[in-house]
This record gives sequence, structure tokens and C-alpha cells, in this order.
Amino acid sequence: MTVGVGQDTASTARAVPERGTALSYVLVTPARNEAQFIERTITSVVAQTVRPLTWVIVSDGSTDGTDDIVRRYAAEHPFIELVRMPERQERHFAGKVRAFNAGYARVRHLAYDVIGSLDADVSFAEDYFAFLLGTLAANPALGLVGTPFQGRTTYDYRFVSLEHVSGACQLFRRACFEDIGGYVPVKTGGIDHIAVLTARMKGWKTRTFTERVCLHHRELGSAQHGALGTKFRDGVLDYLLGGHPLWELCRTAYQMTRRPRVIGGLTLLAGYTSAMVRRLERPVSRELVAFRRQEQMHRLRTFFSRAAER
Repeated sequence: MTVGVGQDTASTARAVPERGTALSYVLVTPARNEAQFIERTITSVVAQTVRPLTWVIVSDGSTDGTDDIVRRYAAEHPFIELVRMPERQERHFAGKVRAFNAGYARVRHLAYDVIGSLDADVSFAEDYFAFLLGTLAANPALGLVGTPFQGRTTYDYRFVSLEHVSGACQLFRRACFEDIGGYVPVKTGGIDHIAVLTARMKGWKTRTFTERVCLHHRELGSAQHGALGTKFRDGVLDYLLGGHPLWELCRTAYQMTRRPRVIGGLTLLAGYTSAMVRRLERPVSRELVAFRRQEQMHRLRTFFSRAAER
């Protein structure tokens, strides 16, 4: 059962995109016990030069005051809507997808061009969405865009392709999101990565634009795991999402140069090897596994070719 708050979006004048921005957008934010961070996210969205038509924040059984914060802002800003999901004991990533889908059900009938999945623990500059909408408007082949996130942990874009879009904020062209069938409810995680890979497999371009950033206020993976636990889980996830063994060895070598040095890389490899030995069932199709491995081998060949030229 869901309860909506702040559903009158028509009265929000700034919901209409600025002149020169042809694309309109909606946002969905799954939030589970985010009282510590969500107000920063809300104030960032409220301050946008181009606001969303509707922003549905789905409280996934929160018990820490998240709902009260959202209700307070929804009362002031009619484009914000709160949807309340029942409390649940089990915490996993499939639950996040179910919460997202509850929000998606509230907006899918609206006339919009772009849909964004936004985490409840990030903040960003007031032109953040105007910039991203501009990138989509300028290139119809782009199906999914985003920016890097900054925090105690972040991606090193010397080694992470700009085609990867972080799950902190993923902005989809509507046709792309519908083409991939939305997010896959996988308990072990990787839902954002699966979406990015599927979009490219279906012919869409995906891109991270480094001209803007969002600030990530929670340590990556800290909601459920410590540092080494996160590395182990990442290794398992690499296997589940079809990562090539050679790619994983290279990733292990790179992780050994970052904190926690050596042990971090070994823990990553242990997670991958453990999943491989146990022959865990992959939640993605063979087609997607083959596509991902093809991309990984292409990137390794490119990386080593460039290294040899130096």
C-alpha cells in the first residue's frame, strides 16, 4: 500500500524547462532511512534552474524520520511527492528496484522526455540537471547520461570508461528506459550496471560527463559492508555480471595499488573466485555476458596498445 503526498504538479511554474531546454524530466528516488542525508538532496533539487515535472520520493519502509523531512518539503513544493512503502526486514538491492517501480508507476502516464533515478544521499550544483538535459538534447543517440560522484571513494576515470554511468544519478531518455525494460530486481546488486550495459547492447550510447559532479555523502558500500566486505562483494558481483577472468586479474592488480593496499585486490579476487567455484547463477542473459566481455577485451587491448606506444 502506498500513500502519496504533494501530488499537484500543475501549480509549479518552475517545473517547465527553461527556454532553450527542449526536454522535460521526472525523478524517482528510493529512500530507506536516509534522514541523515536526504535534506541535502532535496535542497539541491529545489534549487535547480530546471526543476522536474514531478519528483517521487519513495520511502522504502523508513523508520528514522525520512518521511517527516520529505513531507515538510512536499508541503512547500507541490512537484515533490512522497510514496510510502511498507516496512520490510530484509535489506537487498531488489527492494530498491521495487521501491523505484512504485515511484515509476506514479509518473509513467505523464508526458515527459527523460526519467532520472536519483539517490537520496547526494547533492549537486543548481545547473546540474539543466546541463545533463542539454547533453541529451544535443545528441539523440544518447540514451543514458550522468556525472562522476565525489566522496571518500570515487571512480578513477583513467581506468573506468566514460561510458559507465554511476548509479548515484542516472538520467535516461524515456525511449531508452522503456527499451531496456527498466531496472532488473537483482538481490545481489549491480542493478545500475545492468541498466548501463543493456542500454549499450541495445544500441544506445551512454556517457558520463566530467564537466559536472555530484557529491556522494555516504561511503560507497558502507550501508551494508565494511571496506573489505565491499571488495569481496564487488568480486562476487563481477562474476555474476559476466566479467571476464582476465579483466578481473587486471582489476585485482590495480586494486592492490589502492587502499587497503594489496589486501583489497586479493579480497576482490577472492570474491570473484569464490563465486566462480560455487558456480553461482548469473542474473543476466548469456547475450549480456558476451557483450560485456567483448567490451572488456576491447578496452584492455586499447589500454595496452596505448601503454606500449609511450
